[in-house]
Amino acid sequence: MNVLTQQNAADWGPFGRPLFDDPEIRRLTRVGVVDVGSNSVRLVIFDGAARSPAYFYNEKVMCALGEGMSETGRLNPTGKRRALDALRRFQTLAAGMEIGPLTAVATAAVREAADGPAFREEIARETGLHLYVIDGAEEARLSAQGVLLGWPRAQGLVCDIGGSSMEMATVADGEIGPRATSALGPLKLRDMNGGKKALRAHIDAEIARLKGDLGETPERLFLVGGSWRAIARLDMTRRDYPLKVLHEYQMRPADLRKTLKWIESADPEAIRLASGVSPQRMGLVPLAVEVLEGVMRVIRPREVFISSYGLREGLLYEQMPQALRERDPLIEACRFAETKDARVPGFGSVLYRFIRPLYSRAAESRLRLVRAACHLHDVSWRSHPDYRAEVCFDYATRGNFGGLSHGDRVFLALALLHRYKNSRADPRVERLVGLIEPEDVRQAEILGKAMRFGAMFTTQKSEEMGTLRWHPQKKKLFLAVGPRAKALLGEVAEARFGALGRALGAETGIVETRHAAP
Repeated sequence: MNVLTQQNAADWGPFGRPLFDDPEIRRLTRVGVVDVGSNSVRLVIFDGAARSPAYFYNEKVMCALGEGMSETGRLNPTGKRRALDALRRFQTLAAGMEIGPLTAVATAAVREAADGPAFREEIARETGLHLYVIDGAEEARLSAQGVLLGWPRAQGLVCDIGGSSMEMATVADGEIGPRATSALGPLKLRDMNGGKKALRAHIDAEIARLKGDLGETPERLFLVGGSWRAIARLDMTRRDYPLKVLHEYQMRPADLRKTLKWIESADPEAIRLASGVSPQRMGLVPLAVEVLEGVMRVIRPREVFISSYGLREGLLYEQMPQALRERDPLIEACRFAETKDARVPGFGSVLYRFIRPLYSRAAESRLRLVRAACHLHDVSWRSHPDYRAEVCFDYATRGNFGGLSHGDRVFLALALLHRYKNSRADPRVERLVGLIEPEDVRQAEILGKAMRFGAMFTTQKSEEMGTLRWHPQKKKLFLAVGPRAKALLGEVAEARFGALGRALGAETGIVETRHAAP
């Protein structure tokens, strides 16, 4: 590599190359990111929609590189061997999948250890992988950007806990605000002397310092990192929460405090088995609980959310052009799914325009869910007809979507279920329905029946479908049809139109026109 090429590569940070040359690009060429943390070494290969990347491959090895560093100042020898083995494997996997060069970043343990530079040289020599070491402020910024990838309008405080450090950063209006870093990782705290009283005093003092560095802290808290996710899984277990998706999982402060106390008093092995937390991660949970209790005491947030997106996603967000950042990750993911899996790609937008008159007074938050449902209404068509509704329901509730709260997931899932059938008499479905309000359940059914009816006119030309005319005050729903749309009507279509009318509590009628409906 010549000097000019090296300089150009440096301009693109750890990736060494631009990922998004075209601001209009929607497809993300597979990108592999390796995160060498203080506790784990992970490979993630992203694919899918550029604005809403999906996890094509995800593997983690618990290496505990930072264990014992407080005493020795050096990386854990066993962890180094395990990390090197993992990185060899990751390089081999990447070569087998024929993706571009892996991007590798290292955080607190490697940057602080006396033998960190030598370990980087060993990795480069043995694997050809070059570690890009980031400092605490940069780690905080990238983690906050990862939150923005999933929550474009996020407003709050991002708190990212790793094995050896904890970072905080504020986000507002798509921008990263003040950042701060500390040594509050569980691996560091494990080596402290003085007992619980001294530990809690140290944690409170460090968090108070972070708060002072940040200035005024927002009331919404976004938690990033494996230890926080483990606590969230335990919270779900204690609450018997029916939806096991961690991203955008909300924990009310009062409930979270109950869970933290429950973890402290419960049998660790019993709750680990019940929640599915790994033994290695569970070993760090008690110290993570102490830190989170300190965060709750000092920061006093009113809302607490879990983000599955963090540093690795932040690296992708870093290179997105502003035009791409401004797109809705939910809509981009749904449009990508439609393009890949629907029978008639592009019909989702036509269907949305067809049923849009039913939502003339709807808020933008509801309209984006309607649009998302239209893009997804046919992506499960390959499933057996007897199970298609359930597959659609699972697709929405369990899919890898950003920009989608748990309540929105259930609404979207119900709409897709009713796209295929009327009944939702399934114990699994009924448990999740309880997460949203009865009126939202009714609205999801209306949306499902509207899509079920609109799908009878599958075409890429909206002018051939007819036009819905909805008069909510008079409770009257009309369909204006021209010759082409009239030809597509039949007994089944008319029955579905009637079902939509009954869901709306409306009188229905069909009006024939001489020309295609406008």
